[in-house]
Amino acid sequence: MLFSCMLCDKSFTYQRMLNRHMKCHSEVKRHQCEHCSKGFNDTFDLKRHVRTHTGVRPYKCHICDKAFTQRCSLESHLKKIHGVQQNYAYKERRTKLYVCEDCGFTADSQENHLHHLQHQHPDSALIQRASKKLAATLQSGVNPLLHSNLLL
Repeated sequence: MLFSCMLCDKSFTYQRMLNRHMKCHSEVKRHQCEHCSKGFNDTFDLKRHVRTHTGVRPYKCHICDKAFTQRCSLESHLKKIHGVQQNYAYKERRTKLYVCEDCGFTADSQENHLHHLQHQHPDSALIQRASKKLAATLQSGVNPLLHSNLLL
């Protein structure tokens, strides 16, 4: 069964994909770029756009050191320029990379990412949110040790 957009006739295999697509037709853009005020419906699209302003290119080619703003661009480069084909099994998840949007530092875990932010960018919005989350957890009486990874 396909789920079709009534506005542009695009089709999707899942309802959730159609729901996400429908945001592109909305006039309301909930996420705004602080550099140029361009609006986006999705935080992922905003993050990718902001990198055009900041120059953050976290995905580096291990062969020639060229850097990219998106993982898919790196994979395309590897295939076209170096003949390296990425072989992922069906629905296999790639290793998640945590990127500091302030300086481009990359970490292999959320804990290392937050540790970097605490020491290099203590005024970061992400650190502020993590602190608020921890405070809410402490107020609710939930064991703070369960949530200790928030501020490592």
